[in-house]
Amino acid sequence: MDNQKFLLIIALGIILFLIFQAWQQEHQPAPAPEAKAPAEQEVPEAPPPQASSPTATATPATPAPSAPVSPPRGTRIKVTTDVIEVVIDAAGGGLRELKLREYPVSVDEPDNPFMLLTDDRKDMYMTQSGLIGSGREYPNHNTRYTADSQRYVMAAGQDELKVPLRWQGPDGVRYTKVFTFHRDSYLIEVDYLVENSSATPWQGYLYRQFRRRYVPVTASWLRRLPTYLGGAIYTPEEKYEKISFDDMREEPLERDASGGWVAMIQHYFVGAWLPPSEARNRFYAKALQANTYIIGLKQLDPTNVAPGGSARLRAKIYAGPKLHERLKGLSPGMELTVDYGWLTLISAPLFWLLSFIHGWVGNWGWAIIVLTMMIKAVFFPLSAASYRSMAHMKRVQPKLQSLRERFGHDRQRMNQAMMELYKKEKINPLGGCLPIAIQIPVFIALYWVLLESVEMRQAPFIFWLRDLSSPDPYFVLPIIMGISMFLQQKLSPTQLDPMQRKIMSALPIVFTVFFLWFPAGLVLYWVTNNILSIAQQWQITRMITARAK
Repeated sequence: MDNQKFLLIIALGIILFLIFQAWQQEHQPAPAPEAKAPAEQEVPEAPPPQASSPTATATPATPAPSAPVSPPRGTRIKVTTDVIEVVIDAAGGGLRELKLREYPVSVDEPDNPFMLLTDDRKDMYMTQSGLIGSGREYPNHNTRYTADSQRYVMAAGQDELKVPLRWQGPDGVRYTKVFTFHRDSYLIEVDYLVENSSATPWQGYLYRQFRRRYVPVTASWLRRLPTYLGGAIYTPEEKYEKISFDDMREEPLERDASGGWVAMIQHYFVGAWLPPSEARNRFYAKALQANTYIIGLKQLDPTNVAPGGSARLRAKIYAGPKLHERLKGLSPGMELTVDYGWLTLISAPLFWLLSFIHGWVGNWGWAIIVLTMMIKAVFFPLSAASYRSMAHMKRVQPKLQSLRERFGHDRQRMNQAMMELYKKEKINPLGGCLPIAIQIPVFIALYWVLLESVEMRQAPFIFWLRDLSSPDPYFVLPIIMGISMFLQQKLSPTQLDPMQRKIMSALPIVFTVFFLWFPAGLVLYWVTNNILSIAQQWQITRMITARAK
């Protein structure tokens, strides 16, 4: 296999890879028709009575009605901290809206924060939590709480802000649901204080879940990147697992584990319920009606409160950007929500190095350029071997053309003559292929780093490039990338096969069209890599040509 054939295979492979990923998103199974969706329970049932809990009764929890398209609204409680704006609904006590103040919708709307959670009917994505049990009424995510105020603001110098919601059951048990917000934090504590003023022991279980409506988008696949949107769980036994909406629809999840977490993941952002590490929970996920899905966990071991006593049931929510260092400090495996795919072992160190360079140069665009230069320097010996092989192949092109003219109709004789020529000229026909093949996983890993890192979102570079996560608005970088590919071809050996020549000449145009809608940071990486490759190839070719004279 000659170098040009190998490069052609790689280029076509990359194109097919991109097309296949986009095709998968474009042709994923359609959501189940709403009219045929079975009625499901919103509120999970209480676990069966434990043998060690003699006070438990066998009375099951009362089923809740089928999931409505949009839950009813109550009193809205607005909370503002230094990094988030939250709306808590007194009807259910869930987070109905959450805006990220430091992450605008776009660079053109710096005062319009990105909304991660919403109870809008079209894009519904919110948190729900509550208590379940048997033999009495418990506050679930349909219960109407009372609030002390409808507006809470974290003052300057204030490190903690608490928002209490209250409800009292008909049996006299008092419940206080307390949200605790912290400065410079996307982690929210959700505690239930149970004060048993009744004459009988209290027993209950805490559940926490996300509820999200999802309808596959129909935008052109050329304009969509293959990023994951769906559920995920982490357990100490099975580690990190994605639970897609298709999985929830086909087979509801139900699994018991200690510790771990459940999450809803999307490009750049994540919402996760984080239970105490020692707590035993049942992880669950399923599809409801109207293209709505829930994923959550419920406590397996009951909390018992004697008459006149009290207890606190704890949970935490993380709702914010997928910042690697913050995620690592939350819970084991949370950093895996920054999804680098099957090349994580390579991508994670590359991101660390990219972050280190950014701390030095202070600009993500220049950090990408410096990192690409460093990678090229590390692989220079391999690249040099590849380019030397290409240069030698280019030098003997006239002789190869002569062999084609002599043995064009006898493939066996021609191949034999070519091998003799390679041996005489001391050329390894595979010399340019293997060095390139070794570098491919590294460059694919860097591709995923640049695609998945929220640090690239709205990160400016220079001049008109104000957002490295968005396409170049004037298509300058994609055009430069196409020109650089064309120049690389000019430095490579000329194809003997007319069909291969036509395909290779079309590749710069095809890649340019693809890259028109790629994030500018990814295109910047490709442009830098191509320019460095051209410089290396030109210098090595010039040196070899000079020696041959």
